[in-house]
Amino acid sequence: MPSDVESLRALLDRSRRALFFTGAGISTESGIPDFRSPGGVWSRMQPIYFQEFLASEEKRRESWRRRFDNRDGWVGAQPNSGHRAVAQLIASGKAGSVITQNVDNLHQASGVPEAKVIELHGNATYARCLGCSLRIELAEIEREFQANGSVGPCKTCGGILKSATISFGQPMPPLPMQRAQEETMACDLFIVLGSSLSVFPAADFPLRAKQNGAALVIVNRDPTEMDELADLVIHAGIGATLGAVTGE
Repeated sequence: MPSDVESLRALLDRSRRALFFTGAGISTESGIPDFRSPGGVWSRMQPIYFQEFLASEEKRRESWRRRFDNRDGWVGAQPNSGHRAVAQLIASGKAGSVITQNVDNLHQASGVPEAKVIELHGNATYARCLGCSLRIELAEIEREFQANGSVGPCKTCGGILKSATISFGQPMPPLPMQRAQEETMACDLFIVLGSSLSVFPAADFPLRAKQNGAALVIVNRDPTEMDELADLVIHAGIGATLGAVTGE
């Protein structure tokens, strides 16, 4: 009977267009804490909802305090063998892109081209103006925050500046959602890495892929509610599993 690694390798060998879908589990192997699990970030501090951020200067200050205190734990984190294996498979042409629920920029840092990373929940490594969408680097904002204890409006349009992540209560970004849908419907192998598949609408994508005829693989330490739908389920570490597949 083939091992899980051999089965995954065979599915990749047969695939013409694989697609990765990553959640917090791939980044916990880089030391980034999971937000939703017991003991995770949200069990230690309440999230700031998007409407609160818009309405309250104090909530905005608290949001920036958390960011610059690194309370979410991503600053300084480095890609692990799972990220590198995803980058290798995309570079080789075996996979077209990666849809990610993560905001830590580790797929890009591992070598995946920016254009092939579809970020459903944004990116925590820079900020944007909510008015004109101007990108502002965090170093510039941090200097202002440390000097003044607050972050002023956009110098271009006067809009509110916010980390380029999708907060609770904030609408999902239409372009990444559209791209994720297109890639999902075009793939013949959909590989979930480190997601509980409990956060919607993102968790709709593996269902859509399966319904469209793609093979579904789930690699996650804990069971998910979609395990019974998958063609292959591997309850093991992502780095070890993908590293064995690619020789990383």
